[in-house]
Amino acid sequence: MELYDGRPETNAGREEKEIRVYDLLDSLGIRYQRTDHAPATTMAVCEDIDKVLGCLICKNLFLCNRQQTSFYLLMMPGDKVFKTKELSHQIGSARLSFAPEEKMAEYLDILPGAVSVMGLMNDTEHHVRLLVDEDVLSGEYVGCHPCVNTSSLKIRTDDVFHTFLSAVHHDYQTVRLTGE
Repeated sequence: MELYDGRPETNAGREEKEIRVYDLLDSLGIRYQRTDHAPATTMAVCEDIDKVLGCLICKNLFLCNRQQTSFYLLMMPGDKVFKTKELSHQIGSARLSFAPEEKMAEYLDILPGAVSVMGLMNDTEHHVRLLVDEDVLSGEYVGCHPCVNTSSLKIRTDDVFHTFLSAVHHDYQTVRLTGE
């Protein structure tokens, strides 16, 4: 794996949703680095990608309440343990669980294994609420997928949480996860 500045030289072999991410980041003047790789299907694979990026790829979980009326995208460090009870209390939503794949595809245009904050660009009707562990915000960079799990991006945290989220009209709620 190698680290490249910006988008691929050609769109050949790239999915439309990935190209849309690069187009948006470029239009916003957000600088990023990219690495291409085999599908990142586990956090163990992501650890190898982290080494190339020089930052942690966030663990991104797509969650919902029991009634499937509230949807959440949780960004947290990949090495933290997720406990639903701990998060439920902080956001005032009981009985959190993983949301159905079809809702992920419908709202974020993302498939399992590629969940990313970049998917919020596709949530124009604001079905998904972004939750961010405070440790993600303390890092200089965020590692994420460009809506596919065969590439990963390194972007300044400030660019993601201010420039990008402002452009896609989303805000976020900071949460504190300890895994206890």
